[in-house]
Amino acid sequence: MASITKREIVSDLSDQTGLTQADVSLVVEAFIDLVAKRLGEGNDVTFRTFGTFEVKVAKAKIGRNPNQANSEVKIPARCIVKFKPGRELKELVAKVPVEKIK
Repeated sequence: MASITKREIVSDLSDQTGLTQADVSLVVEAFIDLVAKRLGEGNDVTFRTFGTFEVKVAKAKIGRNPNQANSEVKIPARCIVKFKPGRELKELVAKVPVEKIK
């Protein structure tokens, strides 16, 4: 199964809306920037039926190098982004045949 690029999304949206790819690209870039800004401020971003991007804190922990068993590295606490899919997205994904993914 292939990944879908931003370029393909812009092309598909352009075909569906009749807008030029340049206009759609500007909107997509602005959308990405806005979501990143809101997440960077510590806010969650929710799209009903799609899901929620949540800012969470990953706890500090000790990391180890498998090649040097005695060396420990302190990994500080940090903010990370988690995605929690919405109900409709979960239902759509559940309908995907397993054979199509593997």
